[in-house]
Amino acid sequence: MPTKFDNTDPMYEKIMQLHDAAVAAGLTEYKDPKTGFSVLTEPFLKSKGFCCKSNCRHCPYPA
Repeated sequence: MPTKFDNTDPMYEKIMQLHDAAVAAGLTEYKDPKTGFSVLTEPFLKSKGFCCKSNCRHCPYPA
């Protein structure tokens, strides 16, 4: 899965687990454990059909 999320971040594994759980549950977003903000999942972003240029963490489109 493409991701713009830095895999050296200490929270990387936890955040990716939250992302994968949200995807498995059919959700479009999950709560970031560091900020509490909503983060869109890769399948949802892919379904839009284009990059919105907002630097989304799980953007499936090349930069």
